[in-house]
Amino acid sequence: MKLVSWNVNGLRACIRKGFLDYFYEVDADIFCVQEIKLQEGQIDLDLNGYHQYWNYAQRKGYSGTAVFTKQKPLSVSYGLGNESSQEEGRIITLEYKDFYLVNVYTPNSKRDLTRLDYRLAWENELYTYLKALDTKKAVIYCGDLNVAHQEIDLRNHKTNHGNSGFTTEERGKMSRILENGFTDSLRHFHPHTEGLYSWWSYMKTIRERNVGWRIDYFIVSDRLTSKLVDADIHSRVYGSDHCPIFMEMYERL
Repeated sequence: MKLVSWNVNGLRACIRKGFLDYFYEVDADIFCVQEIKLQEGQIDLDLNGYHQYWNYAQRKGYSGTAVFTKQKPLSVSYGLGNESSQEEGRIITLEYKDFYLVNVYTPNSKRDLTRLDYRLAWENELYTYLKALDTKKAVIYCGDLNVAHQEIDLRNHKTNHGNSGFTTEERGKMSRILENGFTDSLRHFHPHTEGLYSWWSYMKTIRERNVGWRIDYFIVSDRLTSKLVDADIHSRVYGSDHCPIFMEMYERL
């Protein structure tokens, strides 16, 4: 089973830059996207063989998530079951026979950290949600999580300590989930490999020099680690300021 996650930073723009070529080439069983920047009716995407599930933000041209899946899930839910978690279209949960898939676009705490308190409250609520799902069946939690967990996860860690996406508080929330029943799939295979990044600034030559951050993840319930085949970053795929991330499992839909 192949899974892909990609923050497309505007799906319509990404399609003009080759999204569909990659989509069909990778042939994922489940393909998750974040930051679609769409409202219903603004795109007619014909993905032969895939069921489509969309979660649009109320604000136009902002946020939003979608999942494209070859097999129809048992159920689909949006947000965390309350109205406030739905305004920005940041979460879709698909239930399959043996696992839940939770596609997430985590709020950015902003450069001046004015949204850090909101972000931390979000993290607490999401953690409770994921742990509750995990008591029922295994969880695959993926998306743009807007945090570089360890120093190895960004190029210039010394100058970024305390900055948005690399605060002690945000990193601590990631540590909490990884210390309580979940595994970072990429680090399961590449625990000490440097230079594995999924986001780069649009500033000139930044991506070419690989001055990046790893802020996109596939995180799985610990009991799924024996079924992992591979996890990787497709850094040579362009179309967004993020690149796609990939995970493969023995588990079948």
